[in-house]
Amino acid sequence: MDELTAKSYILNKPHTTESFPFGEGVAVYKVKGKMFATLAIGKMGNGDGKGQQDWWMNLKCDPQEAIMLRDIFSAVIPGYHMSKVHWNTVILDGSIPQGEIERMIDNSFMLVVSKMTKKDQASILVHV
Repeated sequence: MDELTAKSYILNKPHTTESFPFGEGVAVYKVKGKMFATLAIGKMGNGDGKGQQDWWMNLKCDPQEAIMLRDIFSAVIPGYHMSKVHWNTVILDGSIPQGEIERMIDNSFMLVVSKMTKKDQASILVHV
């Protein structure tokens, strides 16, 4: 999955907005004001210092699943500049199947929605 496909998939989630509170190079995606994803080139928009230009996506994750995904995929690492327990960074280097990345995005979105009020949940889930 490339960054444009990831961005499109994320923005197609109901009530999702994109903003740049950390600067122009780091897109933050929120559902009803609650962050569930970020997307940037390398380390928060700065690359890796070695000219590497892979896009990095931070996604919220269940702590047990986060560990499992890190064990399975070398392109999944503890959340960069995020809680290492509740967030993973997914490096979009082509090594993870698109369907798996979509599943991780869906899980991140639903984890955030599940913590919202019943009223907000209902207004979102009617579109899912």
